[in-house]
Amino acid sequence: MSKITEVKELVEAGKSKKIGAAVQDALNAGGQPADILQAMVDSMSVVGDKFSAGEIFVPEMLIAAKAMSKGVDVLRPLMAGDNSASLGTCIIGTVAGDLHDIGKNLVSMMIESAGFTMVDLGVDVPAEKFVEAAKENDNVTLIACSGLLTTTMPALKEAVATIKASDLSNCKVIVGGAPVTPEFAAEIGADGYAADAGSAAVKAKELVK
Repeated sequence: MSKITEVKELVEAGKSKKIGAAVQDALNAGGQPADILQAMVDSMSVVGDKFSAGEIFVPEMLIAAKAMSKGVDVLRPLMAGDNSASLGTCIIGTVAGDLHDIGKNLVSMMIESAGFTMVDLGVDVPAEKFVEAAKENDNVTLIACSGLLTTTMPALKEAVATIKASDLSNCKVIVGGAPVTPEFAAEIGADGYAADAGSAAVKAKELVK
């Protein structure tokens, strides 16, 4: 088994105590940080699919996310050295009326690993709070709004409208969450949409470059 495959399996199994050493082994064996990160992202998508299918539950998903976080910690100093290092600050939060944070936490972790400084506002975030946070922090290039409930789609729309109406000219808005579609994202004026944490990181980089 290749070292990167081992990393992938450890993330999927949520072995956070073993993952750091395995990531280091993969690096020592000549693995590229981006490839190792991608392997962990792929694992999390497998975990996400199993969660969606009801094969695993929230605790297992959180354990896998924690393992990935430990793995990303090993890679972060190396990733910071590449040209994606200074992509600016990303404000992230789950919109008003929604208390879900697992998806948001995964997305936050992935966007951070892509080279952003993260400011996490948590859950049930009023639209104005996104704008305030963007003005209070330096070099905010991206605001990520998450909503997991169909009932919070109006709040997502309000958040995007409020951000767009403020004078945050250099700031892009990305949205996501179970009920959100690319069409809905376009309709409410978001700059980008992501279906999952892995694509959120890719889209985030695309939007600010």
